Amino acid sequence: MPPSSPPPIPTVFVVDDDKGVRDGLAFQLRSAGLTVQTYEAAEAFLADRPPASLAGLLTPACLLTDVCLPGMDGVELVERLARGGCTPLPIVVISGHAQTPLVVRAMRAGAADFLEKPLDPEAVMRAVRTALGGAATPANLRKEAAAAALRVAVLSPREREVLNGFAQGAATKQIAGDLGVSAKTVETYRTRLQEKLGVDTTYGLARVGVLAALFSPIHAGPADIGHPPATGG
Repeated sequence: MPPSSPPPIPTVFVVDDDKGVRDGLAFQLRSAGLTVQTYEAAEAFLADRPPASLAGLLTPACLLTDVCLPGMDGVELVERLARGGCTPLPIVVISGHAQTPLVVRAMRAGAADFLEKPLDPEAVMRAVRTALGGAATPANLRKEAAAAALRVAVLSPREREVLNGFAQGAATKQIAGDLGVSAKTVETYRTRLQEKLGVDTTYGLARVGVLAALFSPIHAGPADIGHPPATGG
């Protein structure tokens, strides 16, 4: 029998205007044995990889894109790819603090997951492996968002306010100042929220808040984070 061909090496496309972030991701992903192509702008990515070419990829691939880009932003890029029939290409968006509404818009447009800066190397690899393995899909994200919304729905109004703060990337002292309580009180709420929502970190709280906002029937702004899903009638 002829020797079998080696499996194709997956490709990760990285779009970020920060050279340090691009280079750091490229080094990490290439060290993991992946092919990486980097771009400093959405327009450069689309010029090199038109939607029609992405729809016909024969090797596993995914896209990591910042939501805040010069010119066409990451949300517009996700929307452009969806219109071009590239929904099979898993897209993971990257955000900085206080960009929750942009992340929600990107996920509603078809992004399958999100990462928050500063990037955690382990979280990056988990997201990329999930995307390349085919498990990162908008449908799966919707299921996770629905579950998050149900968990958030049982929180007290004050607990939701604290969760809102973490979902917006605010520090404990900032949340305390906004709510007129002590930092110790916010820390107590944080511990309680982690127990109720089944997460171990502040990032986990932020993720639940963002996912709950994704399940909201309207585009989420700061006031929408943590609201339970509306019931139809």
